[in-house]
Formats: sequence, C-alpha cells, structure tokens
Amino acid sequence: MADKQEKGKSKETYVEAIGRRKTSTARVRIREASKTGFLVNDKDSREYFKTEEGRRLIQDPIIKGVVTGKPSIKWSVEVHVQGGGTHSQAEAIRHGLARALVLSDAAFRTKLKTLGYLKRDPRAKERRKFGLKKARKAPQWSKR
Repeated sequence: MADKQEKGKSKETYVEAIGRRKTSTARVRIREASKTGFLVNDKDSREYFKTEEGRRLIQDPIIKGVVTGKPSIKWSVEVHVQGGGTHSQAEAIRHGLARALVLSDAAFRTKLKTLGYLKRDPRAKERRKFGLKKARKAPQWSKR
C-alpha cells in the first residue's frame, strides 16, 4: 500500500492506509504538499466534523506525532470514511492517518506508537445473547 499513482489525475504519489474503530472504516491518503489540506468524503474537515473534539482527533497524529519530528513537511490528506457515528469515524481517521504517516516515514513510528495511535481500539458493542434482554441483562427473576 505504499506509493501509488492515481489514474486520470496528475502523477502525484501518495501513501494510503486503512484505519478502523467499532464499525467505522477510513481509507486515508496522504501526500506532501505546499499547503495543508484535509478532505473528508470530499468535504472540508471543518464542514464534516462540527465539533472541535472531532477536528482535534483527526489532527492529533500530525500535530502531536509529526511536529516533533519534521515540522517543515506539510501534508495534504484525503479521507473516505464510512460506517459508525461521527466520533467513531474520527478515531478511525486518526488510526489510518497514523498508519499512513508511518508508511511514508518510519521515523514517526516511535512517537505515534507511544501515543497509542497505531493500535486499533478493539472495543465494540457486545452482541445480544439468546434468552437475554441485552448482551448481559437477564429478565427479572422471581422465586414463585
């Protein structure tokens, strides 16, 4: 999944990685650019994520992980995300962006790994079991 060339567009190379969280899947493409840009599903990230927390989550790998390494590099990020809610999508983008940064430059790996951005968060909703109301909630029991 390292450097690829897009068909039909200019022959710019990009790095692509997949990030996941709960039921959300994000396909992240990054390329070095003269100015930073962040597109999520062909919309600006500020337009897609209404809350400041969502915007902060998707910027974290670049701000916390890369600024300490090479601040002169600017990234153009393009993301296609689907499934889950907005918070889950933001965390999937963070995971994919961190993976893409490591693929582009292995020097970022140690910082991103200590921040925990390279680990997929395995927590998800537990399935409902037969005979129970929810995953673990049993119907009320009476002795008589």
